[in-house]
Amino acid sequence: AADVLEKHGAVSRPVVEQMASSVASVLKTDCSIAVSGIAGPSGGTDEKPVGTVWICTRCNTSFLSKLYHTGTLREENISRTANMGMLQLLKMLK
Repeated sequence: AADVLEKHGAVSRPVVEQMASSVASVLKTDCSIAVSGIAGPSGGTDEKPVGTVWICTRCNTSFLSKLYHTGTLREENISRTANMGMLQLLKMLK
């Protein structure tokens, strides 16, 4: 876990996929959602600006990982990320 975090950074596809697997294992669920991002107002970089969010949804052995750019306003980024995570999971369940 620590090596993936060190190699790719917290806001990355490998990290959210590992998080989604871990939470499903710990909670003994078929499906899970993991998110990691930079909500703002600070903390962004040129490579990963504020509003950069990775969301991974997992059902059984299938993963859907997507990169989103949600904007620069912290509260909106948090709300959008929660909504997008749920919509992404619903899409997997259909």
